Amino acid sequence: MIFLKTDEEVELMRASNILLGKTYAEIAKYIQPGVSTAQLDKIAYEFIMDHGGRPACLGYEGYPAATCISVNEQVVHGIPSDKVVLKEGDIVSVDCGTFMKGFVGDSAYTFAVGAVAEEVRQLMEVTKEALCKGAAQAKVGNRVGDISAA
Repeated sequence: MIFLKTDEEVELMRASNILLGKTYAEIAKYIQPGVSTAQLDKIAYEFIMDHGGRPACLGYEGYPAATCISVNEQVVHGIPSDKVVLKEGDIVSVDCGTFMKGFVGDSAYTFAVGAVAEEVRQLMEVTKEALCKGAAQAKVGNRVGDISAA
């Protein structure tokens, strides 16, 4: 069931998601060979807390981190670790959520670590394009099927 949000609730959701986008921009500055996924998690945690939010993942059903970080073929929800260190050519998916004033912003974004293989770069480009085409169909009057068809 879909619960319609008031204009005020939509603005609160927007604020949480803006913080999430800024968190990804901050994390992106540090994605490079030699950085551990635990270091990225700490950066996200501190950034979210310093900007009036709190990490939505942290503590959820006992989850120990602010983010879920998966490297290469690891599917999703990797737990950040000092033992997982990024290297040239990796791709790293960061799944992050921000909680502010009762609302959660939540998404995942995949970053390239330095230069990646051409087929990997192309996959990242095509999937981002598909996301944008789908998002363009998320508008009043359309159905969920319009998003997936795009």
